[in-house]
Amino acid sequence: MNFLAEINVMPLKEILDPQGKAVTGSMKNLGLTEISNVRIGKHITLEVEAPDETVARQKVEEACKKLLANLIMESYDIEIKALV
Repeated sequence: MNFLAEINVMPLKEILDPQGKAVTGSMKNLGLTEISNVRIGKHITLEVEAPDETVARQKVEEACKKLLANLIMESYDIEIKALV
């Protein structure tokens, strides 16, 4: 069975996000003063072949921990959907 995994990787809240800070400043310069505390991360999609959703999630978790996220500075969340 094939699954689509969508992963959001974000800097930890305790970590300074220089990109987010720069974008927040630019929002103010553009007159968008209502927008603040921008955080910039990564959105990753991938396909996984696995017998069920539990195994697919385990494989994606392993990929996140070993390659896709730096757990010292980033957190991630995963959404798994079966492909039809």
